[in-house]
Amino acid sequence: MANSSAASQRIACALRERIEGGGLPPGTRLSEEALGRELGVSRNTLREAFRLLVHDGLVVHLLNRGVFVRVLEPADVTDIYRMRAALQSAGVRAAATAPAALREAVAAAVTDAEDAARAGDWSRVATADLRFHRALAALAGSARIDAAMDRLLAELRLAFHAMPSPRHFHAPFVARNRTLATLLERGEHTAAEAELTAYLADACRLILDALRTREDDR
Repeated sequence: MANSSAASQRIACALRERIEGGGLPPGTRLSEEALGRELGVSRNTLREAFRLLVHDGLVVHLLNRGVFVRVLEPADVTDIYRMRAALQSAGVRAAATAPAALREAVAAAVTDAEDAARAGDWSRVATADLRFHRALAALAGSARIDAAMDRLLAELRLAFHAMPSPRHFHAPFVARNRTLATLLERGEHTAAEAELTAYLADACRLILDALRTREDDR
């Protein structure tokens, strides 16, 4: 039983990486037969992996149709950003007393995004950006907040697929990440929280606009 559970978690992790990396875009049907053959696992192991991904909000099981990579609706995106604002604001408010290692993780993610932007690696920018936001929430020092952020950011990867240009979406926020990090370093926590609120509202609006444009083009 333990080996079966470990295999399911391993397969779920592999599929999660494909989904988040764009190899399995939203709306893709996950064939038990094809994936089982490709990954060399039983249907029972694959079904348990699918169950884990359903719990993560990355796939949906549609009765009599199968399992599909989830397509986020505008209401989903709005809710994700509402939760992000609550969790990340808790981190910002706790920044003054957070351990040095947690504060350093925020700064490191900003630097990584800047380096990736200069190199034109926008996939890496996106990854560094999500790591930055997770690091902000982690300042709260709560394992439950960390787990909630991991799930939210995994779901958010699905929304990024709607953006027509990763560079156009991420480029403005590289500088805003630096602004946020600088405010925290200076101890200007009220200003940092206000900037975070505006930042998340702007990002949410851009994604919602892209989703609506996608719907109009169908």
